[in-house]
Amino acid sequence: MNKLPQISEAEYEVMKVVWKYAPVNTNEITEKLLQTTSWSPKTIHTLIKRLVNKGALSYEKQGRVFVYTPLVPENEYIGQESASFLQRFYNGTISSMLSAYLENNRLSDAEIDDLRTLLSQKTKKETPS
Repeated sequence: MNKLPQISEAEYEVMKVVWKYAPVNTNEITEKLLQTTSWSPKTIHTLIKRLVNKGALSYEKQGRVFVYTPLVPENEYIGQESASFLQRFYNGTISSMLSAYLENNRLSDAEIDDLRTLLSQKTKKETPS
């Protein structure tokens, strides 16, 4: 996996819109973010420009509007950030993270059942028949 650009929390909100709706123009991005944030349109435009400068977004001019597409795949970015989080807080091991969550009662019974199901399915896929 290539080293992906560093994206701030605010820039990540912009990326989520672009990942979901791409190709998407400036007005559409602004409209979506005005529904979920208290940012001004100017702030949103600044965040979009930063993402273009970082190489996270590309754009093309279509008539009088700019249309954006992501250059960073969402799954790769989330994978990189997840690995970074695990490394920073749990020495890179998910079992340490899960232990901490279990010890502090941060997982509901439903989440624990979901994890059991995921692990069971993964084990079945890897076991030769």
